[in-house]
Amino acid sequence: MTVSVWVARLAMLSATASCGRDRPGDRYADPAPSDAPAAVADSLALRTRSGAEVWFTAARAARDSGGRPCIERVMEIRGAGKPIPIPLLYTGEPPHIVDDSTVEAYLWLNCHRGNRYRVNLRTGQPVRAR
Repeated sequence: MTVSVWVARLAMLSATASCGRDRPGDRYADPAPSDAPAAVADSLALRTRSGAEVWFTAARAARDSGGRPCIERVMEIRGAGKPIPIPLLYTGEPPHIVDDSTVEAYLWLNCHRGNRYRVNLRTGQPVRAR
């Protein structure tokens, strides 16, 4: 075998051995999000006359088309018993009360208000309002 064949085999072996390993400085590694929100404390968004509470919980950082940042939050219902998460409804503003069993909130995406959803306070299920 020639030297160039050995060098090619050695390079192939070296590349194969490192496959699947995360290496510091790897140019293909996902960078850490620089605008990730710091730990955001849960905060009360509203309380109904019946005693149900809607709380802002987790958060995600977002940017609008102009690059301006905002924080979009998810919510959960608290009251008697186990907290009920409201799935897939990130918002940038407090919800408002419709009646004793329903609140409305706007879905936010990239810092912009989108569709309005009604949320059942007993189940946490959001349904798009018409």
